Amino acid sequence: MANVDQIATIDGRHDQHLVTRRPGARASRRFASSDHPWVWLLPVILLLLVIGVYPFLYNIWNSFREFNPMTGRIEPVGFENWQRLIQEIVEPGGRVRAALATTGIYVASALAIEFMLGLAIAVLLNSGVWGAALWQSLMILPMVVPPTVAAVMFKVLENPDYGALSYYLQQIGITDKVEPLLGGTGKYAIQAVLIPDIWQWTPFFVLILLAGLKALPNDPLEAAQVDGATSWQTFWTITLPMLRPMIAVAVLFRLVDLLKVFDYIFVLTSGGPGTRTEVISFYAYQRSFTTIEWGYGSVLGLLIFVLAILVASLFVRVFKVGW
Repeated sequence: MANVDQIATIDGRHDQHLVTRRPGARASRRFASSDHPWVWLLPVILLLLVIGVYPFLYNIWNSFREFNPMTGRIEPVGFENWQRLIQEIVEPGGRVRAALATTGIYVASALAIEFMLGLAIAVLLNSGVWGAALWQSLMILPMVVPPTVAAVMFKVLENPDYGALSYYLQQIGITDKVEPLLGGTGKYAIQAVLIPDIWQWTPFFVLILLAGLKALPNDPLEAAQVDGATSWQTFWTITLPMLRPMIAVAVLFRLVDLLKVFDYIFVLTSGGPGTRTEVISFYAYQRSFTTIEWGYGSVLGLLIFVLAILVASLFVRVFKVGW
C-alpha cells in the first residue's frame, strides 16, 4: 500500500512538473506561430529598408553635392544641380526637355502597339485557334530573354549591311541604303529601338489579357448572343468593359517599366544619332558615368522616380484602377 501511495505521489509530482512547464512551451510556440507574423517579416522588412530606402536617401543627399575633378573629391554645391535641372527643362533646347520628349514618344508608341497586338493575339488564342496551348507556351520565351541579349540579337538583324530584317525592309521599300533601319541620319532610329521592345513585351499583355478572357463569366456573353448581338458588338459592349481591370493593371505595370527603359537604347543606338533616341534614363546614365557628374546624375534619378510616381498616380486616378 505504501508503495502504491509512493508511486501516486511521484506521478503527481511528475504531472505537476509537466503542467508547470507547458505554459512556457506554448508561449514560445505561439510567439513563433502565424499569430505573430512580424517575427518572420522583420528580417525581410529590414532587408528592403537597406536596399530600397537607403539608396533613395543617399541619392537625395548626393544631389546637393558634386564631384570636383580638380580636387578628386565630392564637394557640397547646394542647390546648383537642382537649378541646372530646372533650367534644362525650361529652356527650349535643354537636354532634359528633349530627353523627356523622346521618352514620352517612346513610351506612348511602345505602350499602344504592345497593348493592341497583345489584345488581338489574346482574343485569337481565346477563340480556340489550332495549337493555342502551344502558342501560349511559346509566348513566354521572349520574356525570359534578358533585354540586353534581345537588343544584341536585333542589332544584328537590323544591321544595314548584313541584317536580315534590314534587308527585307529595303526589299519592300520601307527603308533604303541611304536611310536604313539602324544608321544614316537616324530617321528610323526610334522604330529600330521599338522593335525589340515590342517583340519582347507584347507577350506580357497577351498572357495577362488571355488569363482575363478565360476568367470572364459566360452568362453575359450568352445573353448577348441570344439577343442577336454580333461578335464585334459583344466584344466592344461586354467583353472589353469586363476586361477593363486586367487591362488597367497590365498597362500600369508596363507604363512604369517603360519610363526607365535603358537596355535597348544603350546597345542599339547609345542615344544617337546625336540625341535622337536619348531618353531620360540614358541621359542620367551619361551624366553619372560618362561625364562623372554624380550629383547631377542623382538629381536625374530622382526626377525619373518622381515622374514614375506621378504618371502612375495619375493613371490610377483617371482609369480608377482597383486593387
